[in-house]
Amino acid sequence: MRLLLRFLLLILLLLGVALAVVLYYVANPKLPVYTPVTQVNYLDQWSDADRQTYYFTPQGTQVKGLRYDWFKALELPFSEQRFAAPQYLARFGFLVDPTQTATPSNPGNLPVGFARHQNPGSKEEYLDITCAACHTGELRYQGQALRIDGGTAQHVLPSSVPTLRGGSFGQALVASLASTYYNPWKFERFARNVLGQDYDAGHEQLRKDFKASLDTFLRVAWNDTHRGLYPTEEGPGRTDAFGRIANATFGDAISPDNYRVANAPVDYPQLWDIWTFDWVQWNGSAQQPMARNVGEALGVGATLNFFDANGQPLKGDARYPSSVRVRDLHLIEETLKRLKPPAWPEALLGPIDKPLAAQGRALFAENCAGCHVPKVIQANGRPEQQLKMLPVAVIGTDPSSANNIAQHRFDVTPLQWDPAELANLDVKLQPTPTEPLDLSQLSVAKGLAYVTAFVESRAYREANVTPEERPDMDGFALPIGVRERVAYKARPLAGVWATAPFLHNGSVPSLYQLLSPQSERASTFYKGTFEYDPKHLGYRTEAFDNGFVFDTRVTGNHNSGHEFRAGERGNGVIGRLLLPQERWALLEYLKVLGGPLEAQLP
Repeated sequence: MRLLLRFLLLILLLLGVALAVVLYYVANPKLPVYTPVTQVNYLDQWSDADRQTYYFTPQGTQVKGLRYDWFKALELPFSEQRFAAPQYLARFGFLVDPTQTATPSNPGNLPVGFARHQNPGSKEEYLDITCAACHTGELRYQGQALRIDGGTAQHVLPSSVPTLRGGSFGQALVASLASTYYNPWKFERFARNVLGQDYDAGHEQLRKDFKASLDTFLRVAWNDTHRGLYPTEEGPGRTDAFGRIANATFGDAISPDNYRVANAPVDYPQLWDIWTFDWVQWNGSAQQPMARNVGEALGVGATLNFFDANGQPLKGDARYPSSVRVRDLHLIEETLKRLKPPAWPEALLGPIDKPLAAQGRALFAENCAGCHVPKVIQANGRPEQQLKMLPVAVIGTDPSSANNIAQHRFDVTPLQWDPAELANLDVKLQPTPTEPLDLSQLSVAKGLAYVTAFVESRAYREANVTPEERPDMDGFALPIGVRERVAYKARPLAGVWATAPFLHNGSVPSLYQLLSPQSERASTFYKGTFEYDPKHLGYRTEAFDNGFVFDTRVTGNHNSGHEFRAGERGNGVIGRLLLPQERWALLEYLKVLGGPLEAQLP
């Protein structure tokens, strides 16, 4: 009996320790301290009106059913401080301006990319994460911030797997949701803030709806954790985009058998000039702008139903209702056409050494232009840049992302698609298949293309898009093109100085290191700071409190390839060894490439 009691006491002690550890990291998440800047400087990339449109136009995403007013009223687990306070959200890397105030487009005074929307026939306002949340960057230097519209975000938004760091937005949000639901005093304050005069009538329903949203968060966290779906920690500024979209679309929505390990996080790419690219995505797999944007919205949380209430696949015009807002997506796309690359701000980051930049121009022509200056043709009413695709065996960078996209297969037979109908959709597979599609082994790119075609068609009907409007809404009358190559694209480099870190997976912290052999690159470095190094053209990498350690030895994180060094070309070696003075000259030129200062070089 004594032995049993000791055993039970030991179990209780271990549970108590575990609970104490969890509570400690809930109360003290490993987040950098937010230090407000003296000023946020906005570059002449577009108008203030375009900026606000881009920041706060919703796209139809829903954060697990979380309402906009819930998010505003939510408190931190162990205090009455609001979770949505700008100074707190800024600790996760979301962008705020110390001078910002609430506006009609941002009534909650939230960071860039936090918006709201209502679904047709509903009065509920849902929290909407826009594309600006992930595609807006910021650099800080000497106490000032430099906003990079269309640049690379450095937040920790996507993580769904709990860690003892407690440093992800998702984990912190769930902790606040759970403490609000299970703490009666906290929920009482929350409900009165949300409901106001409707408290008595709406309290019970609010608690039910709130619990449903919390349960969704918890199910996702449990599923992703116990299945080990995301073993490579993403950290600031990265997500395994294709992996998460595929797991949400084919796993969550169709069958658990379709879950695949997503171990290849990628950086959020910059968006200026993207409307001119012939193919987009890191692997050059997508062609149509609307299909690209619909797929992105689905990956970020837009609702999508494949089956009816009885579990039967939806058919005909009943397929596939979603919360995607195609007219708003089109507005964002049209606005981005006016976005210019960021021009080097001499007043903040220092003057350009023009003779040195001129030397760099010659070096760029010799070593870089062959891949990064694409052929431009006029096609479909736009200047089309035909980007060069580099096979993994040539470029030598981490192959995980390209391999996963090409090799992962999904069973979509539960949807009961008719191959003859698929052949009549506006989906163009390149190259044209020589054999019938195997719907039990469909690639992620092909599967998403067909899903997107159905979703897009349904959304167009519900938005009353006319046949005459559709070519423009699609984007240059382009089909939903699909191309699958184990390769990465080389994009133009205008504004590249503002897009650290580098390579598709963000494994190289500065442009100077990217121009150096792999042996000279940092194998580990700290991420999560916005502090900029204008000499090496990258974020600062030294240790700081609660920084994220990026380990290039982990799958998906390798910093190999794209090397300038002695040796035979191929397998990652793309050019001769550049002497240090040549690297400095190239950096000086890359500061002005594609900007107004380039024309001033001797």
